[in-house]
Amino acid sequence: MILGLFVLACVSIAGRTDVTTGFDEPAHISYVAHIQHTGDAWPALGDMRLIDPQTFQFIGEPNYLNHPPIFYALLAEIGPKLEGHPQALLAYRRFDVVLVAIGLAALFSLGVNTPLSRPEFCAYAVPLACIPILVPLASAVNNDDLAFLGGALATVGVWRLVATGGGFWFAFALVGVVAAGWAKLTGLLLTAALVSTAITYLLWRGRMRWSWTIAAGLAVALAAAPYVIYVVQYGSPTPETPAQIALIENGARAAGWADLPRKSFPGYFAHFIVAFIRDWMPALGTWSAFNYAMFAVPVAALTCAVAGFAVSSRRLWCQQETPLDVVVLSGALALTAIFALHVGYSYARHVATGWLLDAYPRYYLPLAAIVPLAGLSLLAATETPRWRAGLLTFLIVGPILYRIFGAPFG
Repeated sequence: MILGLFVLACVSIAGRTDVTTGFDEPAHISYVAHIQHTGDAWPALGDMRLIDPQTFQFIGEPNYLNHPPIFYALLAEIGPKLEGHPQALLAYRRFDVVLVAIGLAALFSLGVNTPLSRPEFCAYAVPLACIPILVPLASAVNNDDLAFLGGALATVGVWRLVATGGGFWFAFALVGVVAAGWAKLTGLLLTAALVSTAITYLLWRGRMRWSWTIAAGLAVALAAAPYVIYVVQYGSPTPETPAQIALIENGARAAGWADLPRKSFPGYFAHFIVAFIRDWMPALGTWSAFNYAMFAVPVAALTCAVAGFAVSSRRLWCQQETPLDVVVLSGALALTAIFALHVGYSYARHVATGWLLDAYPRYYLPLAAIVPLAGLSLLAATETPRWRAGLLTFLIVGPILYRIFGAPFG
């Protein structure tokens, strides 16, 4: 039922949302249209142009995206012609809904053949379905949707691998790494870090077949291949094309940031955290004091997740860990490492240009399940009935309340 409601919400939004609303959708569909127009499945980034969001005809403005073309080439092959056909957009949006729905279904499958009770499963599934940014993202053409699917497969694969030791689940996780990696670099870094940490655990416990390390190396090489090609072509896995440089520099000037004194690193870090939490709930309209007060819900959820990470760490230290603990620890370490890289990269760009819009939480959706899973870890360690009931209620009801009241209406 939870998955069905999620899909219905996505389909509804996909059918009525303007293409210019959020997540750079015009740039993403322009990438697809360019491949269809030229027949070049690996286009030169500097040659791509944007299409007009009303007529879907190409205009002179260059496209600023610098992601690998695999996701867009797939869409170009299976979807209807986009150039000059605005009505074709809906088919592509529905395909993205399918990608995210499959990812959610995979994550929900962790509730099958596991010791989770129905309330515990709800405490895990409801926060995932209620991620504020996920429904509008799934309803738009965006490579983050493929990254989410890849992350979901990697998460499920790691859990089942630790629980069963089966080679099938190891391959399942590696497929997730390749899918997320071919979507975007952050997808590769997050999933590869997750699987690598889990492999380290299995080696430590003497449960890893050495032949699997060869398969893991090949999978990571396959997932990283687009970025190796970009390094050869442009000198960077994330090429700074003239269009992207212009987007950042012109945007910073237009916002008035370019001429302002640069923030110190502590000041920038504080700004980054606040922006990160706020952008978890994308919305238009004027934010009220009540809306800001609702930020207490995701902050409390993250606090529970950190406490769950501590609980899982203690179980690992005492050699009492479960598959849940291994996934939580692997995912948390991956998220922390990539978040540190993200902040460092973003601060360097801020110092160079004044830019202040790099705190995008959607980059971390491939491992979104780690937060509610860490909440379950904390729940399992809560023995007092009153505290356990209160925590369980918060984990289920809190995300629903935040999804409804966390942003202004209108």
